Amino acid sequence: MGKWFNKKLATILLVIAVLVLISIYILPIAVPLILALLTAIFLEPFVKFVQRRFKWERKGAVITVFILFLVIASGLVYWIITQLVGQIIQFSKMVPEYTNSLSQMWGEVEAFFLRSTAEMPVEVVNSFETEMITFAEGIRDWILTFVNYDTVTNLLTGIPSFLVSFIVFLIALFLFMLDLMDLKGMLFNRLKESTAEKVRFMSARLNNVVFGFLKAQFLVSLIIFAVSLIALLFIAPEYALVMSLVIWIIDFIPILGSIIVLTPWFIYMFIVGDIVQGTQLAILALVLLVIRRTVEPKVMGTQIGLSPLATLIAMFIGLQLIGFLGFFIGPLLVILFTSAREAGIIKMEFKV
Repeated sequence: MGKWFNKKLATILLVIAVLVLISIYILPIAVPLILALLTAIFLEPFVKFVQRRFKWERKGAVITVFILFLVIASGLVYWIITQLVGQIIQFSKMVPEYTNSLSQMWGEVEAFFLRSTAEMPVEVVNSFETEMITFAEGIRDWILTFVNYDTVTNLLTGIPSFLVSFIVFLIALFLFMLDLMDLKGMLFNRLKESTAEKVRFMSARLNNVVFGFLKAQFLVSLIIFAVSLIALLFIAPEYALVMSLVIWIIDFIPILGSIIVLTPWFIYMFIVGDIVQGTQLAILALVLLVIRRTVEPKVMGTQIGLSPLATLIAMFIGLQLIGFLGFFIGPLLVILFTSAREAGIIKMEFKV
């Protein structure tokens, strides 16, 4: 045991433990800063390109790229919001028709129930009535869990916090973009040459991982968007584009995914009596779920350099331990460990 477990290894394990604790307790409240740093790293190649192409100083290149980023992001958000608002207005105009359909369907159910139980004992009829009332109340309570005063209040009270986080993100992004090279220089000035080489190796590896992860997410999301758009063009062409965009955006959230959009939709179609469209939407939800669960680990593993099994295990354990962020941090920690081992920072070669 003493041959491979030494003071250096103990220090490394302690550092890893501290990093894990930080990822559990600090990272969840530092999301805007982390996203700002990752975005700055992502935009760095564009900053360097502008510097080389126009022979500008870094500050001018950073300001240009930052403004372009804001314009593109704002334009995309504005387009999505306007499309959503337009579809919501169109849907609101059809609410009376849907309400009438629900009332008519419920009347038909009651008439069918009265005809079917005309010759049954009173006790059986009362039992059926109780079950129907319980079923209707259950549906009502389920709907109210999504649409109620508390949900709307929490959403509205969360807007100021979101705006503050967004402003912090923008300020931090600009400052990180300005000082990214200085921060990198400060880090390497504190390291020995041999250690600096190992850190450069790890940095390049992690840089590839970050871009690989973003590329993997983008590739999977393109598949989800394409399948959703093609299917919805046949199922509900009037909502195809907007709902495909909503599914595409929501699908980036691992805990929710496209199922959170399609499930209420196909349940509603079953309720209003459109069994065919409800079944089609349910099948689409199942297909998208299968695509996400089968394609994602393989694509993710290919892009970030992990096997599909290791990627799946890392994502699952991270998700269980620290929630949403764990989905991203899990594979990142595995890559960090393997990169440190490949660089020679961690040496754990032993046999049992």
